[in-house]
Amino acid sequence: MKRRNFLQKSAQTGALLTLGSLLPNTMLGMPFTNTDKDLFFKLSLAEWSFHRAIKSGEMDHLDFAAKAQSFGCTGVEYVSNLFKTKAKDKEYLKQMNSRAADAGVENVLIMIGGEGGLAHTETKERLKSIEKHYKWVDAAHYLGCKTIRVDLRGGTDKTEAAKASAASLATLADFAKDANINVVVENHGGFSSDGVWLANVIKQVDLTNCGTLPDFGNFCIEKDKDKNCLESYDLYKGMKELLPFAKGVSAKSRNFAANGTEADIDFYKIMKLVKESGYTGFVGIEYEGTLLPEEEGVQKTKDLLLKVAKQL
Repeated sequence: MKRRNFLQKSAQTGALLTLGSLLPNTMLGMPFTNTDKDLFFKLSLAEWSFHRAIKSGEMDHLDFAAKAQSFGCTGVEYVSNLFKTKAKDKEYLKQMNSRAADAGVENVLIMIGGEGGLAHTETKERLKSIEKHYKWVDAAHYLGCKTIRVDLRGGTDKTEAAKASAASLATLADFAKDANINVVVENHGGFSSDGVWLANVIKQVDLTNCGTLPDFGNFCIEKDKDKNCLESYDLYKGMKELLPFAKGVSAKSRNFAANGTEADIDFYKIMKLVKESGYTGFVGIEYEGTLLPEEEGVQKTKDLLLKVAKQL
């Protein structure tokens, strides 16, 4: 479908979504507590927090919006791999819009994975990857999202990967601008977990709809075959370097101490950096641990975010 026709057909759906999100929660027939009202940021839930439940069939992807609402989140962050065959299925996307409107939550972004290497130095391979991302830009627009998150994978030489990444992001962001979609990069392993490297790539792109999605816990540059981290980047330094370009923030958690703090990440220190940067957008809860049930991990992450927010 040509972009002009796509934009015309999706406008009506977008209007319905906006109307649904503006309705009082009592009119939507669901109890709702707006956790955001006393915070300097808005609270969203990353779908990856429930990837085990969704992949196992215990939870349906379409129920994710209601799940986010049950935790008092006002935004939802989808993961492409959890509905990867539905990017062009407008009837399915329409159901997602309806579920979000019913829950009174905002569709915030789609985290995209498995679509090739945007940092690949071979132009042919890189262009294939860029083209695979286009359908997710269209899906994000249809859902009323403002952002897609991409990974910068495929590079082997740091300098060449930076050039290739900047070229890919510029092309993708230029395509996405007509749909008013941001293209953001998460620190997600490899060169992208080097704060200086990623910040410089974003500076090279120099487009208003291209930025970062700083993640609290993804600063491992190299892992061994058992996924043990061999080389890591200072996460507080990295967050500070990426926050000036942030169009989203991911509050990653894995393990918790007995007192409710994250075992390896100082949430207070990071959220202080977030506040000092002037960022006031969505902070997404993303529980990635395996020691706790997903529900409990999400709740502990939320509780910790609210606790540190009150201290700031």
